Amino acid sequence: MLGISNKNKYKKITIHTIVIIGSLFMIGPFIWMLLTSLKTLGETTQVPPVIFPKEIIWSNYSDVLKLLPFAKFFFNTFITALGRTVGQLLISSMAAYAFARIEFPGRKMLFLMILSILMVPPQSFYIPQYIIMGKLGWLNSLKALIFPGLFSAFGTFLLRQFFMTLPKELEESARLDGCNHFQIYWHIMLPLAKPGLIALAIFVVRWSWNDFMWPLIVNTSTSKMTLSVGLASLQGQYLTNYPVLMAGALIAIFPMLIIFILLQKQFVEGIALTGTKG
Repeated sequence: MLGISNKNKYKKITIHTIVIIGSLFMIGPFIWMLLTSLKTLGETTQVPPVIFPKEIIWSNYSDVLKLLPFAKFFFNTFITALGRTVGQLLISSMAAYAFARIEFPGRKMLFLMILSILMVPPQSFYIPQYIIMGKLGWLNSLKALIFPGLFSAFGTFLLRQFFMTLPKELEESARLDGCNHFQIYWHIMLPLAKPGLIALAIFVVRWSWNDFMWPLIVNTSTSKMTLSVGLASLQGQYLTNYPVLMAGALIAIFPMLIIFILLQKQFVEGIALTGTKG
């Protein structure tokens, strides 16, 4: 019994050690970003590297707000993320409910075709999307950022897996009460899918907030730039003010950290429940 107890003790110590090391690797870049944002430009380029600043330079945060129209970038990013999130939650949830609960010819084949989109690099869609946006006259507009992201094959798959975990008895009882498919989806299934919807919303907001390539391609006007593209403009060809750049990056990621901290329980619950049934 003593040998088994020691074995379990060593196992727990090993697991906790691995988790702590992994956590340090994850949080390390954020700590370095914070420390860099408080240094002088000379300290960031010094060899060997300076870990802790000799004097905290808070002016880097005010400098980035002066150099860039941060409020406008925040507004553009917020509207883009909000539009994509609302669109994906609505469209992907309706498609997911149809694939999970409604029997129709070719359902499995159509679902496999949607899943095949996940195997195609998203960069492959940039040229046709750009041509479409140009013909619609939507270049240099927020519509060009929002509309191509209103549907997600991943979101459809995620919510379909969640809908399949819900008991069919709920649906049958609703049909006996005279509900049609849309009423069942809207009044019964959608409220029960709240954890899955929150998980998808966090994914979409994060992807939209960090999206760089598509906003860079479709918008060239400063007034329509998002945070990621705006921060990239701080990188010079020969010299980059890294303290100011890191200060801007910290300000940009702060809303995402707050969202995840507030909704991490629902996020983990939604991911766990969507994988319980195939």
